[in-house]
Amino acid sequence: MTDKPEHMPEHLAMLADVNAAKFLSMGVLSGHEAPPYISLNKITEPVAATGARTEVVAIRDLIDDVMHLFRDDVRTKADAWLAPRLHAALRLSRREAADSRLWNFLALAVAPDYVVWRHRSAKGRDGLPPVVAANRFSGTHYTQAFSRLWWAAELFRDGSDYTPVQVACGNQDVLNTILRLDIIDHRPTAQALIRLVEKKTVSTGREVNALAVVANAAASTLMYDVLAEDEDWDGGAFNAWVAEAESAPPVPRKVLPTGPDDGPVPAAATDALAGRFEALFGDARVRGRTGDAKQLGY
Repeated sequence: MTDKPEHMPEHLAMLADVNAAKFLSMGVLSGHEAPPYISLNKITEPVAATGARTEVVAIRDLIDDVMHLFRDDVRTKADAWLAPRLHAALRLSRREAADSRLWNFLALAVAPDYVVWRHRSAKGRDGLPPVVAANRFSGTHYTQAFSRLWWAAELFRDGSDYTPVQVACGNQDVLNTILRLDIIDHRPTAQALIRLVEKKTVSTGREVNALAVVANAAASTLMYDVLAEDEDWDGGAFNAWVAEAESAPPVPRKVLPTGPDDGPVPAAATDALAGRFEALFGDARVRGRTGDAKQLGY
């Protein structure tokens, strides 16, 4: 399986999508070959940021730790541990995090071994070896190995509290389904959906998918930002958190880090939407759920 790069880059860089695609050979995707690091690093571009935020060492240390901690466990469990810590260590603005070139670089130049370790399929198809889907190296924000974790932490955190992020990332169906929805840009919506997961009102993949469908469909007629008004976002506090990267201590391993202090989601707003979503889910059709079989004609 792919080993840790021998010559680690010191600073973050940008690797364009078209260039990243050139390195996604079957050997790299199967974990039998490492990316050609020298060639890869020759075509990267420096990031615009400067200082501690560009240093690779803290990110790489986190990756080494998560692979060690979950070496004998179900590897999907690593997501809930890594997501809040990656977000706290990699202090990005949303604009910076929206640039796929950064995530391409992390996946191919800094931690291809993690991508293979976490995302390689258990079995190959049609006689081929097990592989990692190419979009785990270079893909959308909700599929790429590191981008999906950073954005999950950003969208599901409750101000400085990363506890809801652990809940979200502890359920793969949340990452695979709810993270794709535009409605979770509204913070009370995101918190209300995660509350139902935390309460185990929804837990199975079919239930999470059903919740996502009804909540997203209802958004076409219900104005969630009016039903559950959020407070004005404190961009200054978030920007200060990003700037504090220069003096921030190492991200803790045994307790959750503290995120940007840009204000918690109003509890009343989360309560209002959680109740509405629970009612919508109660009427949703979930294959295999008691009482739904008759509705579906089974």
